Amino acid sequence: MSFSFEQDGAEFYNNQIDASDFLSILRPVPSERAGARLKGIVGLSERIGVNSRPWEIVRKHLDANAQPVRAILFDKNVETNWSLDWHQDRTIAVAKRKEVSGFKNWTIKQGIQHVEPPFELLADMVTLRIHLDDVGPDSAPLRIAPGSHKLGWLAEDDYASAIVQCGEAECLAKSGDIWSYSTPILHASKSAARPQRRRVLQVDYSSSSLPAELQWAGI
Repeated sequence: MSFSFEQDGAEFYNNQIDASDFLSILRPVPSERAGARLKGIVGLSERIGVNSRPWEIVRKHLDANAQPVRAILFDKNVETNWSLDWHQDRTIAVAKRKEVSGFKNWTIKQGIQHVEPPFELLADMVTLRIHLDDVGPDSAPLRIAPGSHKLGWLAEDDYASAIVQCGEAECLAKSGDIWSYSTPILHASKSAARPQRRRVLQVDYSSSSLPAELQWAGI
């Protein structure tokens, strides 16, 4: 099954990066966490920032100001075989808390300040999932509701009807593959039926400047 970013909110890119190169700079995720928010990792910016292959993929949908604004390393394995219910990603990482109209629900995640911005900002973002291990049907691939990025902000009570309307699909991948997504797409992940190492580097990109004194936390 092929996907179109504009129509489905997702697109697949085969064999884009050298996974071993990425793994050489990424520290392991602590076993008690589902994912580690990354900041200050030497060499990461060069691999996902301006003129990198991931950035070139993002540039199909964002302008030349596109920058990585958050990176999370997910490491699903026998010890951390979690699941996630259907949801939309609704927060961004910022440098400091500054009270600005339209930005709400402040939280701190792993020492980094997060906030829920106006939905329009999220709708203009792109998320990449850079696969560092193979993800087969039994390895808990990401599940998406194709086209749900067009539905706007959804209340939890509306998730079920959105999935009926859009259907759902599994995003299988090999090590080195990249999936791109419209950041607000409705998505979920089951526990792996046959737990094995499934590392994914998830990177959010934006071309937008934040208002007032707010600044992206960056990577």
